[in-house]
Amino acid sequence: HVQLVESGGGSVQAGGSLRLSCEVSGYTTCKYDISWYRQDPGKEREFVSDIDRDGSTNYADSVKGRFTIAKDNAGHTGWLQVDSLKPEDTARYFCKAHQWGSWCSIDDFWGQGTQVTVS
Repeated sequence: HVQLVESGGGSVQAGGSLRLSCEVSGYTTCKYDISWYRQDPGKEREFVSDIDRDGSTNYADSVKGRFTIAKDNAGHTGWLQVDSLKPEDTARYFCKAHQWGSWCSIDDFWGQGTQVTVS
């Protein structure tokens, strides 16, 4: 059974950095595109960044130039490097893995999120 494990969140002061990880487990041979979203309580979940099978990346305007997304070749591990953090970056950050590949069903998996708090 495919599972997502997220880690790397924490509490930092403004200007600090964190490295968030998104690990796909379950001994799968499938491949994954990786996306990151974030959500504050009472607010709508918003897109942060993604990276697809050819390595193309996208960033929300609010994080462009400060955040960097990466993954391994198969998308079994993804990372979001968050630098120059601002209080408005405070949110729970969620990873989404979009499954694809030979003999693989098309599916999306979500992690439970990791909290980032900037003060």
